[in-house]
Amino acid sequence: MRIPRPRSLAGQLFAMQVVLVAAIVAGCALFAYLTDRSQAEETARLQSRATATAVARSPSVIAAARSANPTELLQPYAEGLRKDAGVAFIVIMAPDGTRWTHPEPGNIGKKYLGSIDEALRGKIHSEKHLGTLGPSVRTVAPVHDNGKIIGLVSSGITIQKISEQVSKQVAGLLGVAGAALALGGTGTYVINARLRRHTHGMNAAELSRLHDYHEAALHAVREGLLMLDGRRRIALVNDGARELLGLGDDVVGRPVDSLGLPAPLTGALLASEPRVDEVHLTPDRVIVVNTSPVVGGEQRGTVVTLRDHTELQALSGELDSERGFTQALRSQAHEAANRLHTVVSLIELGRADEAVDFATAELELAQVLTDRVVGAVGEPVLAALLLGKAAQANESGVELVLAADSRIDDGVLPRSLPARDLVTILGNLIDNAVDAAAEAATGRGGDAPGPTAVRPRRARVVVTARADHDELLLRVADTGAGVDPADADEVFRRGWSTHGAGRGLGLALVRQAAHRSRGTVRLSEGPDGGAEFTVRLPLRPAEVRA
Repeated sequence: MRIPRPRSLAGQLFAMQVVLVAAIVAGCALFAYLTDRSQAEETARLQSRATATAVARSPSVIAAARSANPTELLQPYAEGLRKDAGVAFIVIMAPDGTRWTHPEPGNIGKKYLGSIDEALRGKIHSEKHLGTLGPSVRTVAPVHDNGKIIGLVSSGITIQKISEQVSKQVAGLLGVAGAALALGGTGTYVINARLRRHTHGMNAAELSRLHDYHEAALHAVREGLLMLDGRRRIALVNDGARELLGLGDDVVGRPVDSLGLPAPLTGALLASEPRVDEVHLTPDRVIVVNTSPVVGGEQRGTVVTLRDHTELQALSGELDSERGFTQALRSQAHEAANRLHTVVSLIELGRADEAVDFATAELELAQVLTDRVVGAVGEPVLAALLLGKAAQANESGVELVLAADSRIDDGVLPRSLPARDLVTILGNLIDNAVDAAAEAATGRGGDAPGPTAVRPRRARVVVTARADHDELLLRVADTGAGVDPADADEVFRRGWSTHGAGRGLGLALVRQAAHRSRGTVRLSEGPDGGAEFTVRLPLRPAEVRA
């Protein structure tokens, strides 16, 4: 046996609304019927009272009541008045209840069926009673002559006539009720058809389950997800996006340009055209941004996905450093082979003393920097970085010098200062300095003169690495052309470079890594006229320093 599928949410609402509209219409119809019937009976009572009172006060009735044959005078009068007044009967009787008139002549002379006691006491009395014409609403009024009751007048309207009047009103009411029900049902169907399109025919349980899946997926996905509405406000944000962008819990409904994000990132989020795998920097992270505009009805929004590129960028930097080390070792191996051939050739020529002097001089030149770095920098990662960068600089014709006041003992750097960030900071600064010094020495800078105006200056990069009690100082100065003071703030912006497109990320990463460690980066003019970058990183948390 196949279990019927639960009706869709739109179908359930449609059935509920139809039942509700039908119940309301039926209730209104019943209330109107009872009200109309009550009003019809009250109208009949007032009409019968007015007719009976008018007849009882008529002089012709009083005169006929005193005559010897009242029926002969009153019967034509009563029947004519009954038809004109629209009542069922007008009965004029003697004080003892004997009828003088009646719509059915056969009942003349018989006793009146109803209460006449109140009328005999001089009061006008109305009641519902079963008479010869059926149930009726009737009124009995006394006929006075000089203070004496000489007769009684009864006027009434049958319940059947009242029911006929109410039936006509109810028929019209039912027509209106039917039209209201049809109109309400049509409106309900149209509304629910639209609701069915929006809910895709799903029932309440399916919608609830879909919402649960939606919430679970949003919280489980590590990538950031943002949805912007047509007015570029945050419509939806998951936990990953909050973490990547550093957003709080109250961002839903806020415009993107009020979140305090970097200007390039804000521009990417507000752009109307799609963005694919754009790299943007926040104060702490490198993120890859993809945007896709969506159109739904008249509302235009944007779906934004964010991926954390920080770790990958750091690994890429380390890979570049390792690649540089490999190239430097390959070059050193090539140079060592050339020097070895030279030594062998000197020995073969019988010049052993010159061979020894040549080999010793080469060893001393290579050993000086190694001893200086190893003796001053106890941190193995920084020592290895400096030795590798020195070899790379030598290949570019640049001398890398470690300042005399450099000193970092092993174990001084805390775990809160990752070695990866130090490699990012010092490696990028040295690479930029070596490039600048080499270009200035050969006259190939962006602001340098042409190749014929080679300047006879020695290319050199001076590195200072010093750890004081509470601070790590990293300073890199070069003999390059320097940086225009007007560009002092722009050099740290992603994409700024004097080497053309595709460059300009290194200094932005330096500032980001320094920011993560609560440090600072400053650009100034070096002692040799080139650029000098100074990075200061705290070695202790702020509360400990305080």
